[in-house]
Amino acid sequence: MAFSSAGWNVLGAAKKGNAPSMYTYTSADAIATVNTAGYFNDLADTLAVGDVIFCYDSGTPTMSIVVVLSNASGVVDVSDGTAVSVADAD
Repeated sequence: MAFSSAGWNVLGAAKKGNAPSMYTYTSADAIATVNTAGYFNDLADTLAVGDVIFCYDSGTPTMSIVVVLSNASGVVDVSDGTAVSVADAD
């Protein structure tokens, strides 16, 4: 599938300095799709290298944290993602 702005939310946008901005993104897309170079191209004017995106896959459900690795010539690439457990063992 493709990026959908309906699942995009700003947690905290850096106002100055080198602090990363943080975002959340909810989609039925698996992390293997979301972490593909170009997935976030619609946000090339918004995202900066080092920004953090909390990605929630509502289809599975799973959660991963990705970091923007590059944003050049309108092509955004993010890290593979670090899985966050959404298990409930009680």
